[in-house]
Amino acid sequence: MMEFWLISVPLDKISCQSLEKLKRVSAKTGLATSSRIHIPELKVGTLDVLLGVSDDLSRLDSYTEGVMRQTSQCLGEVMEEFSGKLLESMLANGVDLATYVTSFQWDRAKYPTAQPLKTLSDIISKQVSQVDTELKSRRAAYSHVKASIQSFERKTEGSLQTCALTNIVKKEDLVLNSEYLTTLLVVVPRSKTYESMSKFVVPRSSLMCLYAYVGLIKKLLIPVVTNRFTVREYNLDEAEKQKQEIGRLAVDKKELTFVCWLKVNFSEIFVAWIHIKVLRTFVESVLRYGLPVSFQAILLQPTKKSKQLRQQLNSLFKHLDPAVATGINFNMDFSSTNAGKQTQELRSDIQEDNSRHQIHGNTGLINRGVN
Repeated sequence: MMEFWLISVPLDKISCQSLEKLKRVSAKTGLATSSRIHIPELKVGTLDVLLGVSDDLSRLDSYTEGVMRQTSQCLGEVMEEFSGKLLESMLANGVDLATYVTSFQWDRAKYPTAQPLKTLSDIISKQVSQVDTELKSRRAAYSHVKASIQSFERKTEGSLQTCALTNIVKKEDLVLNSEYLTTLLVVVPRSKTYESMSKFVVPRSSLMCLYAYVGLIKKLLIPVVTNRFTVREYNLDEAEKQKQEIGRLAVDKKELTFVCWLKVNFSEIFVAWIHIKVLRTFVESVLRYGLPVSFQAILLQPTKKSKQLRQQLNSLFKHLDPAVATGINFNMDFSSTNAGKQTQELRSDIQEDNSRHQIHGNTGLINRGVN
């Protein structure tokens, strides 16, 4: 499990001293590793704008997590047969998620810092919305093709009474182009006889194929029904084989393109999500610490002693009461069980107390057993 806390403190003398002490204590006691995270100079705007953007970003944060959850779940479903390589496919800008977070750099090309905060929020919202819409469309198309090929496979893998006979019966098994003879395909239970059920059946014919006179089909069917045998209708049609093969190829192609699309867009959504976290840190810091903009953002990666780290933060920054520190806390949990189908799950929980505003995002990769 990888957990990160993104906190910000004002650059007054006491806070800076407390921040340096936090770094020393965390490193010495093993509470956490820390690194600075650069937040670019963004346009602040008016107080009303800040309050509005704060609300917008809160909703956008949850929405983006939801789209990311769906994208990762689809990736887990499509790559079910290659579950061991799923984590390798979940990258952000070509690197693993933890590396991207710890070495975060604002993407000025996608999100120009010269634009107002509201515009940046709208850019991300539009981007996420487009991915969400296309994901639903692609997922539906993939599911339809997948269901079709599964239907073909069920016909092939079922019992002789229900399965497709295309891959069982060959052309040479049938009597073709005969005016007097025809072939009946009969499913005969084991240990049952068929040669003596009518004098019009050619002896030594196979268990599946009965060669009989065309004009005596109705009479022949009487003992077939009496013995509870099953007559299968069958037309020699090579097109059926081709249709199945084309269906399989269509699934393979659709799956390949869908996987590529999911990888690219999971990266895009994750990158957008982290930018939202940084934007929220900036907005909350300005709202809490005021103007001019003067704060330092720190990325903490706590150990299992997260409770002690919280206590340390509260102690060091109690002079900021009631706003002890502005912080964004998000977990990346890559835990697994021994068997099952891999899905990607992201959970968010927004909490607010008297001392700090925390945003919890949890990215979890979980193996779930399939009964």
